[in-house]
Amino acid sequence: MNAAATEAAAAANAAATNAATNAELLGKDHRHLIHPLHHTAGHADGRVWVRGEGSYLYDADGNRFIDGLSCLWNVSAGHGRRELADAAHKQMNELAFASSYAGGSNRPAVELAERLARIAYPNINNFYFTCGGGESTDSNIKLARYYWKAKGKQDKVKVIGRQWGYHGVTFGAMCATGIDAYKPDFAPLIPGFSHIPAPDPYHYPAPADGASQGVAAANELEKEILKQGADTVAMFIAEPVQGAGGVIVPPPDYFPRIREICDQYEVLLVSDEVITGFGRTGKMFGLQHYGVQPDLMQFAKSITSGALPLGGIGMSDAVARTITASPKPWMHAYTYSGHPTACAVALATLDIIENEDLPGQAAAKGEVFLRNLHAALDDLPHVGNVRGMGLMAGVEIVADRDAKTWYAPDFALGAKLTRALLARGLTTRVRSEVICLAPPLTTEPKILDQIVSTVHDAVVEVTGAN
Repeated sequence: MNAAATEAAAAANAAATNAATNAELLGKDHRHLIHPLHHTAGHADGRVWVRGEGSYLYDADGNRFIDGLSCLWNVSAGHGRRELADAAHKQMNELAFASSYAGGSNRPAVELAERLARIAYPNINNFYFTCGGGESTDSNIKLARYYWKAKGKQDKVKVIGRQWGYHGVTFGAMCATGIDAYKPDFAPLIPGFSHIPAPDPYHYPAPADGASQGVAAANELEKEILKQGADTVAMFIAEPVQGAGGVIVPPPDYFPRIREICDQYEVLLVSDEVITGFGRTGKMFGLQHYGVQPDLMQFAKSITSGALPLGGIGMSDAVARTITASPKPWMHAYTYSGHPTACAVALATLDIIENEDLPGQAAAKGEVFLRNLHAALDDLPHVGNVRGMGLMAGVEIVADRDAKTWYAPDFALGAKLTRALLARGLTTRVRSEVICLAPPLTTEPKILDQIVSTVHDAVVEVTGAN
């Protein structure tokens, strides 16, 4: 077959594929693909996405859905951004990939690190790149242990996280994650990981001694450090706003107290900004709301608006000095660290984030969005709590509002809510009893209003009350 015939055959095959129905493509999917969080029954009626535009996703049958979670909290600049495709095309024509192992580098990686130093926390000026959030968690766990060993504190290896905290599901990250469902089938787990209660104002009990909820929840860290032994704890990892665990927004005095505790006991504070980074909360990074700087940070997702896999960690000047002063290598590496094409797309994404002021958009739109969710949902008898920050929100459904108790597992609340939302043209994720919402930061107000009404109607349908 000559080149022209080969090209024509390829075009015909592509056209046939594009014309295939959702059911046809899903049948092939069932025969050949294993998915994240794979479950055959849960994927039986899956959607095969073929196009994205702005705040919408389209399936293979041409049905349009509002993207209520920016896919997986990451498509913050909206779908179909030509600038990102152009950046990838240009860079791939120049240098698609080159190793960034010590002794090699590339221009986009250098420029991205330099730019991140300008916009990140003032004490963080050095960066290591990964392919995503889980790799970033593992990198920070290894970095924290390396740092303390270099400081002569060989026993400081333990990691403290929080219940409902999500930090990925690579093996180390899974151990740091505070959602138990991810763990039983992969036991035994790595020793040295523990978790404290989430600072959830809705569920965390009000302290009897008159302290604020925020300070009391933060003091759980001090208790755990003392329980584990301060000379054994390397780091505390926390999302500024817990995302996948149900959009848990801590009280304003929580992180300032956390910072004090970490300083007192020489524990590195790791800010997991994989979801909250790059504007989602209404500021460029989540801990900026609390006037606190971390020792380590990690990011992914929105740094490329989901267009290419890229993540990373940022380290304080003190940690970075320890690495650069060490006489032996930091023996940690990923083949695709500092991938030039991914870094080029990240630079183009940062242009969008800054030029279109996506943090400002998230703050302004999010305020109205949350207010409208409260107005539409607060009077429903099975809506226990509506919460959020910036353009991320959680709607918690309860069986008994007074007791704050959830539906029994056999009611399958999460699955029912997911189906009801999808039937009304909204795709998002539900953490068992919490509807998570984080549409693209570019989402128009009228679409945000439609999300509110859709959630209302789905909740009424599933709970049978209005």
